[in-house]
Amino acid sequence: MTRLASSLFALIASIILLVAGNAFLMTLLGLRLSHENFSTSLIGAILVCYSIGFVVGTVFAERVVERVGHIRAFAVFATTLAISIQIYPLAVNAPLWAALRAFAGFAMAGLMIVMESWFSSRATNENRARLFAVYQVVFFLSTASGQLLINIGSADSMLPFTIAAMLVSLAVIPLSLTRMHAPPIEGAERLSLVGLYRISPIGVSGSLIAGLLTSAFYAMAPVYADRIGLPTDRLSLFMASAIVGAMILAWPIGRLCDRFNRRRVLMFVLATAAAASVAIPFVGGEQPRLLIVMVALYMGLSAALYPVSVAITNDQMPTHQITAASTTLLLAYGIGSCIGPVAVAAAMDQYGPNGLFYTNTGFLLVLAVYLLYRLQRRADVPESERVDYYTTSPSGGYGLYEIDPRNTEFHRHTETRGQAGLRIGRMVLGAAGRAHSAVRQPPR
Repeated sequence: MTRLASSLFALIASIILLVAGNAFLMTLLGLRLSHENFSTSLIGAILVCYSIGFVVGTVFAERVVERVGHIRAFAVFATTLAISIQIYPLAVNAPLWAALRAFAGFAMAGLMIVMESWFSSRATNENRARLFAVYQVVFFLSTASGQLLINIGSADSMLPFTIAAMLVSLAVIPLSLTRMHAPPIEGAERLSLVGLYRISPIGVSGSLIAGLLTSAFYAMAPVYADRIGLPTDRLSLFMASAIVGAMILAWPIGRLCDRFNRRRVLMFVLATAAAASVAIPFVGGEQPRLLIVMVALYMGLSAALYPVSVAITNDQMPTHQITAASTTLLLAYGIGSCIGPVAVAAAMDQYGPNGLFYTNTGFLLVLAVYLLYRLQRRADVPESERVDYYTTSPSGGYGLYEIDPRNTEFHRHTETRGQAGLRIGRMVLGAAGRAHSAVRQPPR
């Protein structure tokens, strides 16, 4: 593993710099817009453009990679993102910032495609589980570190934007100097969103709600924290606690999913997350330490919705369709991420900052009611037929499903590993396509 890590050092360094810079920027923008006294509905409309651009990028960014290659494409996307970051403080204008967020989302999707396809190209049947875990840890830690950078300067100044642009620009250097060969590209099986919903309604619905909750929090939580009066140092801990909570709770929730029925574990997660979400407005800024703990609990549980939904879906899938199913779930997650900030921002305009958690509680309860309905409709999957549970992060993840340890199709194609890194675009294009024969399996 040490030798493998050494060979991936340049790639990991680029991931750390890029993810930290992007995470820092997302918090910085919400805080700056709040300082500019933009309405919460307008802030939500501006910030949701990132999710829209990201979803579009998963479909079309791969064409740039196919045309110019991985390293050049990475340089193009990173430069585009860095330039957009420098433009923000020059003109605080809503249409301009919305366009910049869309460009940033598109560029970030391209960057994730390049990095993760490269990551998957280094996997073998012997190391893919460890490599999968390494990526998840690096991604979580980089995201949490980015939140702490908010303390380096006022959001109203040029300095933090410059730092964010520098981190993104620096990410180009390690990957540009790597000697690793870029993975080739090949086609992939498609699985439609409608077809997958017929197989696993809870899996698709859970992924949709997970995207909605996560995007709503990361877009609007800085606005919430600013408007309840949290100082900047507390705000950075407030945001970082959400990622740390997801890391800490990933293991115990995974253990529960492997020992007990997963749909019932999902019900427990929904109920507990809803309880934490309801409690947060009562804690508010008057008890900042307790607020940070409650946010860590709430987001740790909310982050678990997606991997639990993936596991529930994969229990229903033939092993050779796990990658296709997982990438279709990412499409559902992406659709949710385009809805979340707008819906929550409208609620915050109506009910104040606490509208963030009132709305998210409502979505959690809606999913819980639907889950209760599905539990009455279909029997649980027998324990002997369940696949292993692995924590997955939808913040990137597009190339990594090739090396998901549950994907036994990987064993049959070891000689062409890494070629699926750019398949997500083609898979997403099949969202409106035909359902495969697996649709005939009984739904949950």
